[in-house]
Amino acid sequence: MSFPQGTLPNNITTIVLLGFPDVHSFNFLFFSLLIILYFGTIFGNLLIMSLYLMSKNLQSPMYFFITQLSLYDLLVTTDVVPTLLHTALYGELTGGTTMTLASCIIQFFFFVISESSECLLLSVMSYDRYLAICNPLRYNSIMNYKFCVTSVDIIWLVGFIVTLCYVFLINNLYFCGPHVIDHFFCDFEPIMQLSCSDTSIIHIHILILSFFFAMLPFIIIVMSYTYIVSTILKIQSNTGRHKAFSTCSSHLVVVSLFYGTILIVYMFPTKGQSLLLSKVLSLMYTVVTPLLNPIIYTLRNKDFKEALQKVKYVIKESIHNVFSV
Repeated sequence: MSFPQGTLPNNITTIVLLGFPDVHSFNFLFFSLLIILYFGTIFGNLLIMSLYLMSKNLQSPMYFFITQLSLYDLLVTTDVVPTLLHTALYGELTGGTTMTLASCIIQFFFFVISESSECLLLSVMSYDRYLAICNPLRYNSIMNYKFCVTSVDIIWLVGFIVTLCYVFLINNLYFCGPHVIDHFFCDFEPIMQLSCSDTSIIHIHILILSFFFAMLPFIIIVMSYTYIVSTILKIQSNTGRHKAFSTCSSHLVVVSLFYGTILIVYMFPTKGQSLLLSKVLSLMYTVVTPLLNPIIYTLRNKDFKEALQKVKYVIKESIHNVFSV
């Protein structure tokens, strides 16, 4: 049975997130692993942001965008992981994490704004790498401070507008139950399963929005890297090719991790997909990828390593001066 959208008060006011009920026998181990990943993610991304603010050598467009990526990763992590931690710790006793329907939609709001903004940011970062490798003479004139700040402002604004569209469409639905979501956070499809309204129209709207704010940036990324690879292959020396590729390899790995899981979860039919597999893949882009991003960008990055050494030296000298007084 379906009800007209927005005409009846919701029959449910609270929902229960089940999380991973199959791992209840390993709850403490699962919780311990999650808490390590959570604090590792917070520390790694805050470190990148701090190093950017403190080091003059990192004041370039590429590092500015990496800092914004860290901000998005912090947003999605702090939005999703605390609820997952609560479910892992108390789920066996309480049967899951209980939250209000409004809280569920708010969690979905911050999830969408971070993920949609990250899609757009990754496309801008690919354009940055395209200019640096394929058109280096125009790089500084195009990738100036004004362009970078304006791009990030537009990304935040567009991400906010897209998210409001999602929330507006969802808010017009009638929710009648069941009030249980077999997932670890409030994602789009699990929320749709709570509704008794006809969701066919909202699915069409979401599909259109997803194309413009997920698939279109992905197409831009693919086109950028097609030109980048073509340019790199034309470089005569092996040293030159290796140097050119090393400037974009980190971004390529991040894009592959992020879009690989996003495409599998949201672009392929969910009916034949294992629920456990869907949850594990969702863990990849909400928990694992935000942890790996700072590692990928700093592990082999000479500028970040030098900035970290300088900060460590300054801290060491400051401590020495304090105790020597």
